[in-house]
Amino acid sequence: MLVVATTDFELYHGLVGELDARNVTFTTVDPATDEVPECEVIITGSNDTVPDVAPIVRATADAPRRGVEEALAFLRADDGRTVVGIDPGDRPGIAVLVGDTVVAAFHVPLDRVAETITQELDGVDDPLIRVGDGSRLQSARIIDALEGYTVELVDETGTTPALGTGARGMDDVLAAVNIARIAGDETEARDIEPTAGEIQQVKRRSREQSDNGRTIDDSLARRVARGDLTLEAALAEHERDGT
Repeated sequence: MLVVATTDFELYHGLVGELDARNVTFTTVDPATDEVPECEVIITGSNDTVPDVAPIVRATADAPRRGVEEALAFLRADDGRTVVGIDPGDRPGIAVLVGDTVVAAFHVPLDRVAETITQELDGVDDPLIRVGDGSRLQSARIIDALEGYTVELVDETGTTPALGTGARGMDDVLAAVNIARIAGDETEARDIEPTAGEIQQVKRRSREQSDNGRTIDDSLARRVARGDLTLEAALAEHERDGT
């Protein structure tokens, strides 16, 4: 059994909403007046006093989901480790698993991946991040941006599922779930040299985004492809140098 024991009205409603959304069986008590029953885990507030009859998770009203996820880890038969799977691309799919349960999923622009993961893993002990090895340049940028985390590079062959009617747009997130469940090779960086085709693609994008239809040179395009420079900065440098 999971028990919600708090006198914080805002936290109470946040926790109940998160638990109801997951169809979790739980009970609630007022720790100021009620006896806390024997249970497997207690979710409570930072200022509440509860008896030490089970593992205690302290949650806050501004982040009830994090408290619920931590509490649910106690109820699962697995080790409860938090693993993040990332299907790289221009808009990577991200899946956050605690044990074998998906607790959060995202589909965000490439430049928001590190920010999203940092927010999700705030306060999480010993998380593991697994990045698919496809989309070479994007995966390299993601790995470089995740300094300080344990990161594995995963063979993502066969991780993208076939989608049925109504499931359009879910393939990246579902692939991220599969990637999170595959052991990979630990890595700190992925040094990738852009191909001629990738450089040409950046140059084409620069021409489309330039106000006067000018195209950046190969050197600038290579730096953009590697993630060392944004396309906007490359265009500005190109204009400034008058090349």
